[in-house]
Amino acid sequence: MTKRYLFVLRNPNYAGIYIQETLDVILTAAAFDQAVSVLLLDQAVFYLKHGQQSNQTYKNTETLFNLLETMDMPPVFIENESLSEHGLRIDMLSRPITLISRNTIGHFISQFDIVLSD
Repeated sequence: MTKRYLFVLRNPNYAGIYIQETLDVILTAAAFDQAVSVLLLDQAVFYLKHGQQSNQTYKNTETLFNLLETMDMPPVFIENESLSEHGLRIDMLSRPITLISRNTIGHFISQFDIVLSD
């Protein structure tokens, strides 16, 4: 039976290996034919910022997400208010996303069977 998974990410870029491990879990769930989606809130909106300069310790999150796109990356949703609060626009992101308004987040999350958050 297929379950609908939502991964809610809030951590900032380069805050440890968290995002690399989370993306592995996302890929694993997707590999087992589960319906997987990703929601970026707060500082996690920077994961997709085009033109990132990473340090040598952590991989560039833009590159990680772009690599996953070649592997049927699940849909990525971003809270509109988080994007604008951090001075970003859709044209500054490296991949297509779907915007969600803050006042609809609760309803959006309720559509999933399993919600995993950082």
